[in-house]
Amino acid sequence: MALIELKNIHKNFIMGEENIHALNAINLTINEGEFTSIVGTSGSGKSTLMNIIGLLDLPSLGTYDLDGINTTSMSDDDLSKYRNQKIGFVFQSFNLLPKASALKNVEMPMQYASAYNNKLTDEMIRKMALDTLEKVGLGSRIHHLPNELSGGQRQRVAIARALVNNPKILLADEPTGALDSKTSEEILQLFHDLNSQGVTVIIVTHDNNIAKRCRRILRMNDGVIKDEDNSGATR
Repeated sequence: MALIELKNIHKNFIMGEENIHALNAINLTINEGEFTSIVGTSGSGKSTLMNIIGLLDLPSLGTYDLDGINTTSMSDDDLSKYRNQKIGFVFQSFNLLPKASALKNVEMPMQYASAYNNKLTDEMIRKMALDTLEKVGLGSRIHHLPNELSGGQRQRVAIARALVNNPKILLADEPTGALDSKTSEEILQLFHDLNSQGVTVIIVTHDNNIAKRCRRILRMNDGVIKDEDNSGATR
C-alpha cells in the first residue's frame, strides 16, 4: 500500500537574484513497510526532499499524499499535527534537550500530542515513554542526562523519542554520522529490527555504505532521482 506519493514535486529557493531549483519534477512512491535510503552529495537535493517528505517544508509545485491525505494544501497547524502523528525524526546531532533526562526527552512528543488528545494522561505518557526506552535497550538509563550517555545511547534516546507516538514513518537524517563504526552498526541493526516490526524507515545519507544497508536505494543528483537500486541488504 502506498504510504508516500510525491507527484511532480518542484522546490525553488530565491537566493539574492538567483532562483535555485532544488528539486525538479520528483515522482516517488514509497510503500508501507519499505526500508529506503536517499543518497547523494551535498547540494544533490536529498535534504530538501527529506524536508518535504517530513512535512517540514512545502513544495513550490506538485502534490504530496501522505497515508492517503493530500498535505500540500494543509495549514501550518494541520501540518504540525499530522507530522506529529505520522512521522518520527532522527538526526545526526541527536537534538536532545540537554537538561532533560532520557525519559523526559522521550515524553516530549507525547506531551505535544496531548494538546490534540485529551485522553493522554501523564501516567499514560510516562508508561509509553518507559516502554519505548525499553524497546531500544535503555530501560536502565531513563534518568540519565544526555551528557551522561554515550553517543550511541543518545541516538537510541532520539530513536525512542521518534517512535513513542507510534509513527508510520521513521525518517533518519545521517543517523550514524556522529558515531563510531561499531555503534553505527548497532544503530543500523536497530533500524532493521524496527522495520521488521512494520515501521517504514527512510534514511537520508551521503554515505553509499550506509545506503547499501537499505533494501531500496534512491540516488539523487541536481535535484532529481537519477537512479534506483533494489538490491540492498535484506537485514
